[in-house]
Amino acid sequence: MSNAASLGSLFDEELNAQQHDDKAAIKAAFGRAANSYDKSAAFQRRVGHELMAMHHDWKGRHILDLGCGTGYFSAQLAGKGASVIALDLSDRMLEKARDRCGDSLTYVSGDAEALPLASNSVDMAFSSLALQWCKDLSVPLSELKRVVKPGGTILFSTLLDGSLLELKKAWEVVDSEQHVNAFVDIKAVNIALAQAGFTGYTLECKAIAESYPSAFALMKDLKGIGATHLDEGRKAGLNGRKALLTVESAYRQFQRADGTVPATYQVCFGAITND
Repeated sequence: MSNAASLGSLFDEELNAQQHDDKAAIKAAFGRAANSYDKSAAFQRRVGHELMAMHHDWKGRHILDLGCGTGYFSAQLAGKGASVIALDLSDRMLEKARDRCGDSLTYVSGDAEALPLASNSVDMAFSSLALQWCKDLSVPLSELKRVVKPGGTILFSTLLDGSLLELKKAWEVVDSEQHVNAFVDIKAVNIALAQAGFTGYTLECKAIAESYPSAFALMKDLKGIGATHLDEGRKAGLNGRKALLTVESAYRQFQRADGTVPATYQVCFGAITND
């Protein structure tokens, strides 16, 4: 089967999930990606390490890793002497996290918008590239404010408007339907923080570009990490071989001198001191 043909169903598996609510569809998408996630998550690791570099005092802290995925950063935090709660919406991701980290961590299946944790129960929270999957950013931020002790630190990263702009523009050659998720802008992040009741925080926004040999390779990685659910849904029949070949051709307008193509993400890094 050709690359284009195999990618023809890249996002089609999400069509059935869209018959259910968004939360169930997102959970299912990440569950299906549990086995492939680590192979496709170079960008996620890059962002998470930058987020970790914003803080240096981990030892002895009781830390929530919100949206822990396969536990890569749960292991990093534990290795720095923290006591870690690894929490994820996907039970299959949590199984992978347990395989990685063993029984020294606490594993919790839960929703960022309704954390199954007691108020003032953790010293810190760490959440990298998870909050963008919530419809209203102020809701998980409010939950983090509730569970983190006063004076505690919350570190988060999330994607902003303009992420994957190259892929979006390439799909526009095919049709006018949505093929790339929309993300909030920095103004909306500030509003969400205010709605959650935070006043002491800093934000840093930057563009981070990953290199790929082709648009196909990028889309394989998106599928590999489970980032295939679209918040506005999708019409069937748009992702056939011809459409994907058109996307690949259109994406070449962004080709670099070395033959690679970029996938540019707009990333917001946040550090909050809980009031």
